[in-house]
Amino acid sequence: MSDLDALELDDLDGHSIDELADYLDAGMQPPDPTIDGSPACQNALAAILRVRHASLGSLEAAARDEAPADESWIGGVLANISLESRSGRDVPLRAQSESERPVMTEGAIRSLIRRTGDGVPGVLVARCRLEGDVTELAAPIRVVVEVAIMSGPSIVATADLVRTGVAQALAEQTDLVVESIDVVVRDLLEPQPDADDPHTDTDTDTDIDIDTEGTR
Repeated sequence: MSDLDALELDDLDGHSIDELADYLDAGMQPPDPTIDGSPACQNALAAILRVRHASLGSLEAAARDEAPADESWIGGVLANISLESRSGRDVPLRAQSESERPVMTEGAIRSLIRRTGDGVPGVLVARCRLEGDVTELAAPIRVVVEVAIMSGPSIVATADLVRTGVAQALAEQTDLVVESIDVVVRDLLEPQPDADDPHTDTDTDTDIDIDTEGTR
């Protein structure tokens, strides 16, 4: 979590990930205008909620044997949320008239990618980045999305869903010229146990043999 200590205050308009988590736990009451009015904080709050929802059951199951690794992994995800929530560079959009100079912030695009990836069942985005000169309209851009995927379903098929969803979201909401979208599987999450099924076996095995460092 040392990365968070160094980055949060500048990245999240004076707030830390811990403060945002506490704000969520309090039901966002009383309202804090410095959080509610900050796009960076709002992006981070939404991402924290998705991390909590996706990781709760799987991390509880895995923590029995690998608690230190899990804490480190989640800490890395939160650090990336802190970084990616920054406004970053201005990304131009196509103007409808000569007087217009429409832009979209790089942070908003990264949050769009993260939100889209997290929306695929069984997926948690660990990190995303844009490679290329996003400040130049029509410059080719490479998108890299690093994810954790719930073990069990086809990893390749799930990665394809992430790739397709991100491509569609970027095409609909930005004017980026996306040359490629690489989905890199960095980790496997344990399936969340079904609390209503007394026969659920939380010690799930998988026969998947795949290079999780290089799925494209």
